[in-house]
Amino acid sequence: MLFARKAKGAGRKGTGVNALKVRLLFWVFVSLCMVPGLSAQDRTFVVLDPNSFKHYVEDFNRTDEEVTIQHIPNKQAWEFLEKNIPFFECPDKEWERTYYFRWWTYRKHIKHTPDGFVITEFLPDVPWAGKHNTISCPAGHHFYEGRWLNDSRYLEDYAVFWFRKGGEPRRYSFWAADSLYAKYLVGGNKNLITDLFDELIRNYQAWESDHLEADGLFQQIDDRDGMELSIGGSGKRPTINAYMYGDANAISKIAELAGEDAIARAYTEKARKLKSLVQENLWDDKAKFFKTLPCDSDQLVQVRELHGYTPWYFNLPDQGYEDAWKQLMDPFGFYAPYGPTTAEQRHPEFMKRTTKGCQWDGPSWPFATSVTLTALANLLNNYDQDVVDKSDYFETLRIYTLSQRLERRNGEIVPWIDENLQPYTGEWIMRTINRMWNWSRNAYERGKDYNHSTYCDLIISGLVGVRPSDDGTVTVNPLLPDGCWEYFCLDRIPCRGKVLTVLWDRAGKQYGCGPGLHVFLNGNEVAHSKQLERLTITF
Repeated sequence: MLFARKAKGAGRKGTGVNALKVRLLFWVFVSLCMVPGLSAQDRTFVVLDPNSFKHYVEDFNRTDEEVTIQHIPNKQAWEFLEKNIPFFECPDKEWERTYYFRWWTYRKHIKHTPDGFVITEFLPDVPWAGKHNTISCPAGHHFYEGRWLNDSRYLEDYAVFWFRKGGEPRRYSFWAADSLYAKYLVGGNKNLITDLFDELIRNYQAWESDHLEADGLFQQIDDRDGMELSIGGSGKRPTINAYMYGDANAISKIAELAGEDAIARAYTEKARKLKSLVQENLWDDKAKFFKTLPCDSDQLVQVRELHGYTPWYFNLPDQGYEDAWKQLMDPFGFYAPYGPTTAEQRHPEFMKRTTKGCQWDGPSWPFATSVTLTALANLLNNYDQDVVDKSDYFETLRIYTLSQRLERRNGEIVPWIDENLQPYTGEWIMRTINRMWNWSRNAYERGKDYNHSTYCDLIISGLVGVRPSDDGTVTVNPLLPDGCWEYFCLDRIPCRGKVLTVLWDRAGKQYGCGPGLHVFLNGNEVAHSKQLERLTITF
């Protein structure tokens, strides 16, 4: 079957691909010539013309002060993106621009070293980083985001670096096994994770040796969670315990792939016990929230913090804990114009210390927003509940999208991602503080293009809903609310050695293949619905 890109902005009438063959033959030829990043076979499957989005990269380059250059400079950014990323189109150009901006910034952090490729968090060197300026705190985000790149060698090198080339995976909390398994679900190549299997087990055992308390829960300093000077402080935090639950589950699944059934059963049991302990000991039934338990106390802290949603990032909670999500859209909870906030706003210590630096007492942190949105997508996909719905996901992601901006002194508004946000004004807090302290140029732009969060993965696996499963199927379940957008398309999605295209066309005029939700696999339509609903594809 032939299926090719539409002319930008041109609607076409039609009810099926067969009726369009004659009209689209010309565009098949054009797409063959325009997408050098794909093989000759795959070029016939292109829906969107990548050159329609090149202007975003040109604008990013034009307004950028390229302070730190790593493997791929701005002048090569478009060449890299054209070959590597899924292309996204939607009617809201703020979302579209932010999607390409975040891939543009991710590209900046690909660093070539004598130990292979790594992904950085900060562009300038920072003293608390490890070898090659790497930091394990956001590495899980790096794998979730970068797993959608067409070229897998960057993350393959990065994974090996953490365990064999001098990385320090336990300097900060890091859901290593889980994020590597998430990469495997997209790429479909088990060789990397089975090759690193022994290292992943040793890593888990080291966490048990250093951080496991007598009661079976893991403890962590809030700073080592990347959440320094939080209101709830250190202790048996929902974060580290959820990460270790996720890693235990992932190791169990990797063990099955490696034929190690006894190890698989042992780590399934570790995950089961940890789930039970988290629900029994970190759940505040009065506050209806997962909280931190200080190591020297039998009482949970008296504050709800956004990291209490982390258990859902790994589908840890059983059914029945969903009331916690009432706080997400509550203006006395976490909802704010540039939120969500990292601590509930009703708490008397909310944002009392923020002017002193990188505090987690309330500011909006993209790291935590990414975790929360991934957790919310899991809740909407995997749980039967009526506390939140697609509109809450869309609204939270909309706020996150519009938060990624900076107003220059000349009044120009440019895309921007940095460390933390004032949740009521959208000011990048740490950037302002660095300016007041009159640090050096590199320190002043320390947080510029900060790679401490995800966004593209939230569009791909959340909003569009491309979700590979353990059983070899791929679910497509868009979280776009009904009546919101007339169309969207996510094209050239690499998935298990094949190419997926997902598009929504309410009226059937935007892409010319009829109304509804369409899923194409290597150019063949494999699923269709007249509505935005869950579809499952078997590879």
